[in-house]
Amino acid sequence: MSDNRLELRGNCSPKTIIWEETGMLRKTIYFALLAGGAMLAGSAAHAQDYPSETITIVVAYPPGGFNDTVARLIAEDLSDSLDATVVVDNRPGGGTVVGTDVVAKADPDGYTIGISPFAFAVNPGLFDDLPYDTEADFDHLVVLGDSFNVLGARTDFPAETTADLIKYAREHPGEINYASAGNGSSNHLSAELFNYMAETDMVHIPYGGSAPARTDLIAGRVDVMFDNYTNFAELVANGDIKALGITLQEENELMPGIMPVSNELEGYEVTTWWGVIAPAGIPDDVMAVLNTALNDFLEKDATVEVFAREGARIIGGTPEEAEAYVQRQVDQWRPIAEEVEMTVD
Repeated sequence: MSDNRLELRGNCSPKTIIWEETGMLRKTIYFALLAGGAMLAGSAAHAQDYPSETITIVVAYPPGGFNDTVARLIAEDLSDSLDATVVVDNRPGGGTVVGTDVVAKADPDGYTIGISPFAFAVNPGLFDDLPYDTEADFDHLVVLGDSFNVLGARTDFPAETTADLIKYAREHPGEINYASAGNGSSNHLSAELFNYMAETDMVHIPYGGSAPARTDLIAGRVDVMFDNYTNFAELVANGDIKALGITLQEENELMPGIMPVSNELEGYEVTTWWGVIAPAGIPDDVMAVLNTALNDFLEKDATVEVFAREGARIIGGTPEEAEAYVQRQVDQWRPIAEEVEMTVD
């Protein structure tokens, strides 16, 4: 019987290991060392070369809303800061499931990332058969910020306040419709929570994004809609729609004179948020590059100005903080989505 031994003599490097064993074991260990060295070299090369290809930012909504706006701002900024080509790919549909699934199924190499909207945390309580695992299939790079929603109505709608809407909706069950950016969106949840707490029956009309929904609200083809302050501010200021309430617990200087919905429905509150996600398993060094670049983007005067103008609070932070934030959102909204029996239209 042969003596299958591996002996290292002196201070030998892997290249100078002296073998005393059978030929089969010698070849196995030799190739294992080559493979290990190649992996280390590949990792180092990845860190040095990234980004060397086009980075795609997936947006699960059509152009026009703040999700799309912030993605394009990021794309422009990363193009400069990382000296890379960065493009935005709008993939609306399925209550953001279509676009989110594109990110989940992409290679975890840092070249496909996505904007994670409010719906990301609600969909686990809304859909029984998501094509991805919300908690396992993504790495969270950063939380960009959050904001509040505004309850808006077409200009000729017979209500001027939240109290007016509740009274009218109770007197006309099933006759009022509300638009949303799609199933599971903050617009959808805001209205369904309103229906639940006010004991009303407004009918949901989902759109493939906030922009087309707002267009129909302005045109008077739908009655009411909750949407981000970022999307409604100019429309209210220009008189294209009227604001009935906001989804905070107190008044906000950005919407003077508009009372919180919670004044009529105690405990009512909805905030919407935006983050950046990647497929689970991207290299740590690539995650660090992206997280640093995104935090730098959030600190720039131009970004601060845009977020402030749109009523959004900047958050930022580490990937670990982003993951914890999103997990809290999932834990908060999953039971609410189930309790109010939100349905997919």
